[in-house]
Amino acid sequence: SPTGDSWGIFTFLCAALCNLPALPALNCSEELGAGQSIQQTYDLTRYLEHQLRTLAGTYLNYLGPPFNEPDFNPPRLVRAEPRVPSATVDLDLWRGLTDNARLAANYRAYSRLLCYLRVLDGQVGTAELRHRLAHFCASLQGLVLSIGGVMSSLGYPLPAGPAAPPAGPPGAPAAPNDFLKKMDDFWLLKELQTWLWRSAKDFNRLKKKVPPAVVTLRLEARGF
Repeated sequence: SPTGDSWGIFTFLCAALCNLPALPALNCSEELGAGQSIQQTYDLTRYLEHQLRTLAGTYLNYLGPPFNEPDFNPPRLVRAEPRVPSATVDLDLWRGLTDNARLAANYRAYSRLLCYLRVLDGQVGTAELRHRLAHFCASLQGLVLSIGGVMSSLGYPLPAGPAAPPAGPPGAPAAPNDFLKKMDDFWLLKELQTWLWRSAKDFNRLKKKVPPAVVTLRLEARGF
């Protein structure tokens, strides 16, 4: 009868569950490592790109004209001691670097750029802008740590120096006047934009080389 069949199936399932330890072990193991770390770092660069667009608009309005004008695109001044690290590297040359060299360059650049952002955070005069800068600094610090995590997962040594830079750039000369100080701030935002664009492409290529985290089932058959 249908009732008898249902009871028989239920009895069989109970017996099977009670005797699972005697069956071959079915293990589920999640292989986490470089692939997942690279994906997370890529996602963070894209998030920072989005965050920077809002921050840059707010900060350029704070600087005022001509910095907040859409067509403002001045040539970069050549100074003996540039305050902001440049991301200008020929793309063919950049692509020719090893993964280790590109990761190390990203790690060093963001560590240094974070120095300058923290200096800005202490100088701006509005609470809203300070809040936006502090939030962006926290996200950028997370990116530095995430890049360090990718390097470690791939077996690469971290570049010399601490992951968290000091509060201010050591030895960076002060801009001689207010306009040049604003130019430095303008180029800091430009460099961040360029580095984040480049990093997103770097990590997108890298994640294609390293497979993402996968879940595998392994049957440990004893006596088979």
